[in-house]
Amino acid sequence: MSRKVKFGTVDVSVDGNKLRVGDTAPEFKAIDNELNDFDSSIYKGKIRLISVIPSIDTSVCEIQTTMFTKAAEDFSDNVSLITVSNDLPFAQVRFTKEKEINKNKFVSDYIYHDFAKKYSTLINELQLLNRSVFVIDKDNKIVYAEYLDQNTDLPDYEKAIELVKSLDN
Repeated sequence: MSRKVKFGTVDVSVDGNKLRVGDTAPEFKAIDNELNDFDSSIYKGKIRLISVIPSIDTSVCEIQTTMFTKAAEDFSDNVSLITVSNDLPFAQVRFTKEKEINKNKFVSDYIYHDFAKKYSTLINELQLLNRSVFVIDKDNKIVYAEYLDQNTDLPDYEKAIELVKSLDN
């Protein structure tokens, strides 16, 4: 199954079915900023906010990342913020150093596309990820899933952040 989304004024396609609230969150493999394999199962038992962006080098992605990173400063150690993109790890490292970001784990899906396949976020024509946000509870259930139909729009980050805070009691 394929769905249409927008990337600016261009129609693009994303394969797969959207994950929904109540679904078990798929574990995924990606690349961390040291070019090592990243296995998301290390966060089992934690609340996770997964922020998915097309490219860290765009203004909308920077805003999304900044908003979630600022919110993460108030999260307890029971919550992990993970940003996923197909950017090369070098670009992710540059960005985190320039912006002095510490409490946000950046991982890249550029090699395996495992996240993109399991979460249905790969934009076929661009090989970038469809902007989306997921909140996963301690029991590994998706409690919030937002896929944006227009990749130049911002997600409802306030709603996601409030949900994370409500789970972290």
